[in-house]
Amino acid sequence: MQDDLEYTSQTPMIRLLGISFDSFAEELYRRMAAEGLGDIRPGHGCVFGGIDPDNGSRLTELAERACMTKQSVGEVTSDLEKRGYLERIADPDDGRAKIIRLTATGREAYAIGRRLIDDLEREWAQRYGEERIAALRDALEAVTADRLGALPA
Repeated sequence: MQDDLEYTSQTPMIRLLGISFDSFAEELYRRMAAEGLGDIRPGHGCVFGGIDPDNGSRLTELAERACMTKQSVGEVTSDLEKRGYLERIADPDDGRAKIIRLTATGREAYAIGRRLIDDLEREWAQRYGEERIAALRDALEAVTADRLGALPA
């Protein structure tokens, strides 16, 4: 082991990011349940967070956007399909492929989720300061710019 390793007393950034994410997500899913969407779980975010809400997405795109395997995202997709949030249709550009798209119920859940996320971000800005949250957002967008290019808005 090297003797020149330095350790700081600061909480590691990965821990801060994880705790922040957990706090935000816990409140989001509590509010989703209050809106009647208690069957949507954090694990479903790999699909809801990466799907093109207007046109749908291929499984390979969803897996790439979530940085997960096709098999893992496929399991989540099947679960959401059984719950009535998604459907698979033939890809008009490639008859061998399927497009995963939101059903009417899925579009409603997606819209509610986006509204709740926006509400939480506004509340964080009020609680922690608009400038601080704007700076946090700017920093996170810069850090994730290479991956955000692959995501729908």
